[in-house]
Amino acid sequence: MKVLVTGASGMLGGGVARALAARGDDVTVLQRRPSGLTDLGLREVLGDLVDPEVLSRATAGQDAVVHLAAKVNVLGRWEDYVRVNVVGTRTILDAARRHDVPRFVHTSSPSVAHAGDSIVGEGAGPADPERARGDYARSKALSERIALAADARNARDGVGPAVCAVRPHLVWGPGDTQLVARVIRRAQEGRLPVIGSGAALVDTTYVDNAVDAFVAAVDRCTDVRGESFVVTNGEPRPVSEVFAAWARAGGADPAPTRIPTRLAYVAGSAVDAVTAVRERIGTVDGADPPLTRFLVEQLTTAHWFDQRRTREALGWTPRVSLDEGFRRLAAAHA
Repeated sequence: MKVLVTGASGMLGGGVARALAARGDDVTVLQRRPSGLTDLGLREVLGDLVDPEVLSRATAGQDAVVHLAAKVNVLGRWEDYVRVNVVGTRTILDAARRHDVPRFVHTSSPSVAHAGDSIVGEGAGPADPERARGDYARSKALSERIALAADARNARDGVGPAVCAVRPHLVWGPGDTQLVARVIRRAQEGRLPVIGSGAALVDTTYVDNAVDAFVAAVDRCTDVRGESFVVTNGEPRPVSEVFAAWARAGGADPAPTRIPTRLAYVAGSAVDAVTAVRERIGTVDGADPPLTRFLVEQLTTAHWFDQRRTREALGWTPRVSLDEGFRRLAAAHA
């Protein structure tokens, strides 16, 4: 197939583009800066995700779109999240419809259905922007609703792609700058936090497994259109155990700094208030704060999911266990 992958400069997007090319697909990548993938023979389009002309050029003649580009930071103005995650999604969906692309895999997040409570063995609940926590989750919930509404419209009209949504949870692996690198750095600095007991069970996803799931979604998209699928390794572990394994893989002492839950909530709320003021007056420096209320919620509530529908519908199972992933991570840092 001819497949367009957005966001290929990231770890997951780059992995999906390489996997599709390795099996013989004709891959185009779209992002704002060079992806470093052109040496593999991939076509590259550089441009803004909300530029209709750029997206028209990128989507024309494609058989599938895998939309991974997003604003994922914990900082930033709401308007920036809307521009990239909401307007960007709507714009590329419109381009795919104009060019009658048959398949569209939208990247979402389990956070779109998370209202702050523990998630224990649940499936992919409906995206709920009213209850989702934080600007990233709210904007992704809106974008998933837009994507699935587009699928319903396309199915009714017989024009445009079949759309499905994939929600990978906490993707990590060698080269990860979002999760693993931060945990290792904070462990090296003696600032690795464990909130409360650190016993909350969380699902994570080794990057190769997430890549496989996206490739499977490209192949099955027309059969499972209109659905959302949570993707994880299906091996929930205590959050403190996962952090410690990442720290050790990076050669750092995993001894955590333990913070009582109530104190962490107070501190996180204070950081949120200060950050909001700095964003309004334009003095945010781009560095992620050490603690936020959203982060406290994520580290003290369980997040593990029922994967049966995902595996059945996509014909996919994880091939790299967490323990094997930890070994690969350590080898990459050796």
